[in-house]
Amino acid sequence: MKASKLILKLLLSIVYIGIMVILMVGCYYLYKEKQKITPWSEAENVEEYSYLDISKMSEKFAFDEENNVGIHFAIEIEKTGVWHTYLVAINENEYEDYKAIIDYTYGRTTKVPDKKRVYGYPVIIDEETKDLAIKNINSFLPKDNQVEINKDNYETYLTNSFLDTTKERKSEFNILLCTCMVLILVVALLLIMTLIDKPIKNK
Repeated sequence: MKASKLILKLLLSIVYIGIMVILMVGCYYLYKEKQKITPWSEAENVEEYSYLDISKMSEKFAFDEENNVGIHFAIEIEKTGVWHTYLVAINENEYEDYKAIIDYTYGRTTKVPDKKRVYGYPVIIDEETKDLAIKNINSFLPKDNQVEINKDNYETYLTNSFLDTTKERKSEFNILLCTCMVLILVVALLLIMTLIDKPIKNK
């Protein structure tokens, strides 16, 4: 094999390997971005899979009997001690998983439970549920922290949605990630073809 052809193959191989490395790094970051779970307080749309760390939780104040889903008030406490109240929908078959936090919230036990992290998707609240939340919120909040919540200021205190933990995480097709993987395979084939290329011998 001529030295010039060997050098060309070597250069092509280096270029192909470099392209593959870049594509693989891109795939990794695309995958990490796809797997990212947004804190509930930062969720901006109903497509963002989110989590909430519950420190206190009410009994259900609204109930979807057909799907056995209850909506509860939940308090998330930051490391600074600041707390926020949100709405969470859970499958009532899983009530026992939340019972320790609910019992502590209502003073049925003095044992402080561990925070419970829950995952789900935001769901825009309907008017009926909003009315029930307004009606029941002050029976959940500490008396020294109660505020007058109405339809005009509702979203300021409780946002316009609730975290639905009954929704399983969606497995969405990512065209960009798929394209990168296809390109990696194509470049890998080009690399193999370059490495095994042999000159055609004349008979």
